[in-house]
Amino acid sequence: QVKLVESGGGSVQPGGSLRLSCEISGRTLSSYWMGWFRQAPRKERESVAAISWGGSLTYYADSVKGRFTISRDNAKNTVYLQLNSLKPEDTATYYCAASSSPYSSNWYKFIEVFGQGTLITVSS
Repeated sequence: QVKLVESGGGSVQPGGSLRLSCEISGRTLSSYWMGWFRQAPRKERESVAAISWGGSLTYYADSVKGRFTISRDNAKNTVYLQLNSLKPEDTATYYCAASSSPYSSNWYKFIEVFGQGTLITVSS
């Protein structure tokens, strides 16, 4: 059974930084496109970033471009999300996601596994 476990969430002031990690077990990371989604209270889950099997392709939501960076280390079976210049509107639960399918506009439909989520709160 494939399992994703996130870590690294917490509380931070506006302008601060965090790094999320997501470790996969049950299958090698290189089998999947990986991504991060987030869901704020009373809002739908949205795609934040995605990265291809080898890491050569990345995609970002417009709201996080230039501030967030997704990366992966297949040898460590871990994917990361570096979050810089955080804003209060980034407050959400962040979910790691895995898919055998390449990123697309409706990629949510092709996600095979989600992690349990980690909460980020951006507040002064």
